[in-house]
Amino acid sequence: MSRGPMTAALDTPFRLPCGAVLKNRIGKAPMTEGLADPMNRATERHVRLYRRWAEGGSGLLVTGNVQVDRRYLERPGNVVIDGNGGERELEAFARAGTANGTHLWMQIGHAGRQTPKHVNPVPVAPSAIRGNLSESQHGMPRALSSDEVWDVVRRFGYVARVARETGFTGVQIHGAHGYLISEFLSPLANQRTDQWGGSAENRARLLLETAKAVRDAVGPDFPVSIKLNSADFQQGGFSNDDCLDVLRWLAPIGIDLIEVSGGNYESPRMMGFGREQPGARASTLAREAYFLDYATRIRQATRIPIMLSGGFRSRVAMEEALAADVCDVIGIGRPLCVDTDLPNRLIDRTVEGATSYESTIKPERGGLAWFCLQLIRMGDGEEPDRALTGEQAIPRYVANEKATAAGLVGRRLEPEAAPA
Repeated sequence: MSRGPMTAALDTPFRLPCGAVLKNRIGKAPMTEGLADPMNRATERHVRLYRRWAEGGSGLLVTGNVQVDRRYLERPGNVVIDGNGGERELEAFARAGTANGTHLWMQIGHAGRQTPKHVNPVPVAPSAIRGNLSESQHGMPRALSSDEVWDVVRRFGYVARVARETGFTGVQIHGAHGYLISEFLSPLANQRTDQWGGSAENRARLLLETAKAVRDAVGPDFPVSIKLNSADFQQGGFSNDDCLDVLRWLAPIGIDLIEVSGGNYESPRMMGFGREQPGARASTLAREAYFLDYATRIRQATRIPIMLSGGFRSRVAMEEALAADVCDVIGIGRPLCVDTDLPNRLIDRTVEGATSYESTIKPERGGLAWFCLQLIRMGDGEEPDRALTGEQAIPRYVANEKATAAGLVGRRLEPEAAPA
């Protein structure tokens, strides 16, 4: 695996430890889509959206949350794989997303205590701790039993196997942003005294067992990635030192790519909130990349390849990160909600960078809703609406979520074992 100055170009292919090759160094970071049908299966809307992204030139597309259990969703429109059918729809999804020589990796997750109340009023977590989440939007979680934790592990393995069988070219385990695996890693959320809590290694056990189950399910020649917080950015939470320990424990399992992120919905650093802005003389790379310092430290601790997401907008900063050997893949998120052909234009140098839509569509003024609505529009075969304001986006997004939640049918809320 060559690194150094020769890796600076965005169009340089990259060989993963498992042998798979990404055609270039641009990866679409995972973003929630909300396009599933009432049974939480993939739809033609996923096909339209991901075909558009595949034709746009990214070497890698990572899907939004595909959940392992319909009882616990990040939002009503998540795709779920838990015996609810939909294999043909997943195959169509995979064909679209792997067009143009593109890798399409399924992000696999469990929402844990961040399951919205209108999806399930009693979510699950490592411990019965709500955290700093809105009581109007999230119910008080109950603690999973040890048998239920093992059931979660089995579900991840099952979904990974289905991903490979239906044509996805890799998987990513979601271990960040305050969802279930991230909750187990955090000493604030995980106050258990059994084998799943207490010491850092016990808190990491769910992630480590899940990674083993996923690797066993897909075999040695299939890419397995993990999205991991560099830190939670909460006093007493999952720290960068914890992150480095986890990476050392993951190394023997055979992980092909770590997507470095940070924060959660209590401390949303992954969206740029709370980040100190460096001085005017700081490099372009330092101004843009949210988790640059953490990725640098992670690189020194592990040789697992790194995808660095969060904040990249200029081609200069992207190529600087690659040339400095900070990361191997550049993750781009929000700009691709509008400009799906941005990777092609960055590579052929017809643009110098991405439009920072968030500079005018602020997250606190409807920005998240604005970006979600653009994905829904493209899934419906429409063009992005650049004229939409954040204020206009909020009620439209809320109406869409309510309609999607109202349409949920057949969603199991009683305990049920993982599919065989």
